[in-house]
Amino acid sequence: MRFSLRVSATLTALALVLGGCTGGIYQPGGVAQQSQEIKWGRDQNPPVAKVAGLNGWIQGFKANARAQGISDGTLDFAFRDVIYNPEVVRRSQNQAEFKKSLWEYLETAVSEKRQTNGRAVLAQYGGVLGRVEAAYGVDKEIVAAVWGMESTYGERRGDMPLIEALATLGYEGYRGAFFRSQLMAALRILQAGDIDPGHMTGSWAGAMGHTQFIPTTYLAYAVDFTGDGRRDIWSNDPSDALASAANYLAKSGWQPGLPAAVEVTLPSGFATGSAGKGKRRSVAEWQSLGVRQATSRPLPPAGTSAELILPGGPTGAAFLITRNFHAILRYNNADSYALAVSHLADRLKGYPGLANPWPVDHPGLRIEQRKEMQRLLTARGFDTQGVDGNVGSNTIGAIKAYQASRGLPVTGEPSAALLEQLRRG
Repeated sequence: MRFSLRVSATLTALALVLGGCTGGIYQPGGVAQQSQEIKWGRDQNPPVAKVAGLNGWIQGFKANARAQGISDGTLDFAFRDVIYNPEVVRRSQNQAEFKKSLWEYLETAVSEKRQTNGRAVLAQYGGVLGRVEAAYGVDKEIVAAVWGMESTYGERRGDMPLIEALATLGYEGYRGAFFRSQLMAALRILQAGDIDPGHMTGSWAGAMGHTQFIPTTYLAYAVDFTGDGRRDIWSNDPSDALASAANYLAKSGWQPGLPAAVEVTLPSGFATGSAGKGKRRSVAEWQSLGVRQATSRPLPPAGTSAELILPGGPTGAAFLITRNFHAILRYNNADSYALAVSHLADRLKGYPGLANPWPVDHPGLRIEQRKEMQRLLTARGFDTQGVDGNVGSNTIGAIKAYQASRGLPVTGEPSAALLEQLRRG
């Protein structure tokens, strides 16, 4: 089941009402009808006991919210149509297991379609993005890349009624403290008048709008770039959302004009032990060790502090990363995400693709293949301390021990070739 909210003529009509609002609770007419729009497809017969349990939980939460300055008017407005939502629980319990290797992830994240659509939004919203770049010092291509990664340039903003989703998760105790804090933050957003409950939508986990801000991030970083008195990251106009993303990156330490990640080549016999986050050298020092730019994408200035990372192993693509890479990590703390944003932005700037994507003999394994590898290693006396598909230190150690026992190069890296050898015994 999937909800089907899309910004429509109803929202357009509401905008006329909302346009003059500069504070206080946002209360357009016909709220019950509007909020019902976003609940099409919701389970109309949720478990009676769960409904009663959530209602009781909400009463307790309201008391806490009042003590923290949330008004009765906001609380009544926010919870008016909330009911226990089994779909939210289902989604929280059935998150897709990560099955892509880093290089598969990058191929999807920086696909030709995403590049084409990114160029289109740069053309369509070039004026807005240019003003955002001027205001916050964050490259317009980086902002566009974040937009593409977070919501496919606004196509997937999330269609769950947010107050209902957060209340359901809070009641169920799923990461309870986190979702209770997000619900409280969402109430503060409503009380400020930025949006009404019927149009405060997002993912099942509370990520909202074009830039997929969670409520606490919204409170800290969202901005009213259009000057209409509201920080609106939900509507068709992405201006506030794009400026908010740039503001987030700027306040996370973004340095104007500095690339986040640049692909490099390494000399033969390079000591890979010098690679890794936290092992900083100036770009000039890296160059003295034989590190060179891999494509027409120039290296950062010689005095820039940078780290070398080797996400594809010693023979795969290598990158020098800067403080701007770490700023992107504040948005999403995954190297794969930061690399994707950086590389997508470079493609939107007109730079070429990766010169050395990944080792030919290191294609990566799907999760079921990684589990099979762990089972086979353990069966052959190289215990991985569990079969979960996650290649951590125990599995890497087992691979190394197996490789050493067979007289193979000791890399500790999973690969299709290694799995095939294990299958042969």
